[in-house]
This record gives sequence, C-alpha cells and structure tokens, in this order.
Amino acid sequence: MQANYKEDSRIVLTLDAGGTKFAFSAMAAGDQIVEATETPSHADNLDLCLRTIVTGFAHVMSQLPEKPSAISFAFPGPAWYREGIIGDLGNLPAFRGGVALGPMLADQFGIPVYINNDGDLFAYGEALGGFLPEMNRHLMHAGSSRQYKNLIGFTLGTGFGGGIVRDGELVIGDNSAAGEVWLLRNAQHASTFIEESISIRALRRVYKEHCRIGYRDDLTAKEIFRIAKDQIAGDADAANTAFSELGSALGEAIANVLTVVDGLVVIGGGLANAWEFFAPAMMQALRKPYTNLTGDQSVDRLEIKTFDVEDKAGYDSFLRGDARTAVVPGSERRLSYDAMKCTGIGLTRLGTSKAVSLGAYVYALNELDKTS
Repeated sequence: MQANYKEDSRIVLTLDAGGTKFAFSAMAAGDQIVEATETPSHADNLDLCLRTIVTGFAHVMSQLPEKPSAISFAFPGPAWYREGIIGDLGNLPAFRGGVALGPMLADQFGIPVYINNDGDLFAYGEALGGFLPEMNRHLMHAGSSRQYKNLIGFTLGTGFGGGIVRDGELVIGDNSAAGEVWLLRNAQHASTFIEESISIRALRRVYKEHCRIGYRDDLTAKEIFRIAKDQIAGDADAANTAFSELGSALGEAIANVLTVVDGLVVIGGGLANAWEFFAPAMMQALRKPYTNLTGDQSVDRLEIKTFDVEDKAGYDSFLRGDARTAVVPGSERRLSYDAMKCTGIGLTRLGTSKAVSLGAYVYALNELDKTS
C-alpha cells in the first residue's frame, strides 16, 4: 500500500470505462487534477473505440504541466489484466476475440499501462482512503484494541462485482480472476450464478413478477427505488420485495466470501443507494443459522458477528466490542483482549467512481516503484 500517496506528485492518466461512454482524466497526489472528458465508447466498432481511447488520453495529456508517469484504469473483464489483454466483453462487443489494449497504449504513449478490474480497484481505493481507514480511526477513538487489515468490496449495478484487499495488498490471483463474486452459486435459483439475483436486471425482473399495477418494460432501477420510497406511482410492495430479494442474495454472497476472507465489507455501485431497502434482508441472511441434517442442532452462519455500521445501534455495538481479560496460567499477569469476533458492513465512503480512480492511481505508483 502506498502510504504517502497524498504527497506523491507523479501524474497518472485514468479512464472510467463503461459500455456507453468513456471518461478520461488524470490524478496526482490522490486527487483528480484535470476535469474529466467524456466521449461515446463506440462499443461495437473496435477501430473507432481504440481511436477514441487514444484521442481521449492525448487530450488529457495536452492539459498537463508535464508528461505523466503511467496510465492506469479499470476495464471490464474477462481480461488478462497483467498482460493488458481484454477478452470477450458483453457490454463492449468490439473487443471480442482478445485485444492487447495495454501494450497498444504503452507503444502509443511511451509510458507503462496498468489495467485492472473495477471491483478490485473499488476495494483498493476504499482500503486506501475510504471505509477501512475510517473504521480503524473510529475504533481507535472508541478505545478498541481491534484494527482491521483486510477489506472485501462489492459493487451493485448493471452487474455484481467484487474485490479483495489483504493487509494492504490487492489480491488479483494467478489468473487475474480473484474476487469474481458474480459467479458464486445463487441460493435462490440453484442452477444459476448469483448475479442473476444481484443486479439491475434482477431488480427489474422481481419487480415485474410481483407488480400488480402500472408496470412498464422501460422501468429503471432508479424508478423502482422511487416507487419504494412512495415518491412516484407504482407498486410499492413489489418494489420492496425486489430490494428484499436482492438483499437476501447479497447477504448470502457476503457470507460465502467472509468464510474465506476475514475482514471488513464495503458496498458501492448505483444500487447501493437503496441501502435502506435491501440492508435488512442482507443482515437477516448473514445471521440466519444453519441446521444439521436431522434439524436438531443449530450452527451460526458465520464464526464472526456482523454489524450494519450504517445503523447507529449496530455501529455502536461494533465499536464497543466485548473487552475482557484473561489470566496467564502460572503467573499473576492478565491480558486484555476483545472477545468479540466481528466485522462491519457499510457503504462506500469515497463514492464508487472516486474509489476506483484512487485504487488505479495508487496501483500504478506501486508498480512504478517496483521497477525503479
């Protein structure tokens, strides 16, 4: 982890890549230093898409006081991120067949190019300057002995993404495939993957299944959210059911990852704004116990307690913990410790886009330092 990134003057070009538009900018010292330039992505035309990317970065470079040190950005997968090769993309079909985007940009601009998954960079950004350090600061101020080093990030939107940061290091995996949470098994529909229940299309599907009044095929996730809040006309019960089912699926996904990666959990993406509607079902799923085959024994879903830190009572319990002392046998010494194994689950502190950009920026600095 780059501890002093806020004092690092090196400039890194960034790109927020979506299926419909690209947004180009640059960062230094952890902040955006150039106003983002947005262009259509031209997702169906490879030559035009690549020209757009080159032109976008060149336009940003023309506004900089000096040559940037690197290019670093998130791009959808599947991809071979270390090699900078983009694979078959659903929302950017022009890249199907494999395109060496990173090497092309390195040849064009003469600087290193780093590409990663947006879920990975979101988690990394929140570990650097968002959720993780904020939780640790509050724990310290509360007098807790607990400090967290690991963070799991989830993004909820068009799809379901994830990333893992372990002790300050982004976990990418041997095949650039770590944190691909969208492929977890879907407990609600056992033959499908979890993204079928955690995504905008899932929200719209469940709303349609339960809607009794005023359904439209072009209804957006934001409109379903507003229906749930009684801000516009629609079936509020169906909207609440849609968010509840998403929350249940999300809770199961979080629990599965927490059994392997013991750390804090941060959630971002456009659907995260509906926290009030999906969080209760999410927490219920996290806390629902298992039973044995005969049904006469209950086992906690997780070894650790889970707290919704967006809820005051939950946050207070998370900070308070369970302070105890233990006697060292054969001596008069007593050791103080927190007997509560737990984690906090909450919303992005930086905002999803800013967290991704910060993650991309610091990732580039770290890679540059390894080769200097």
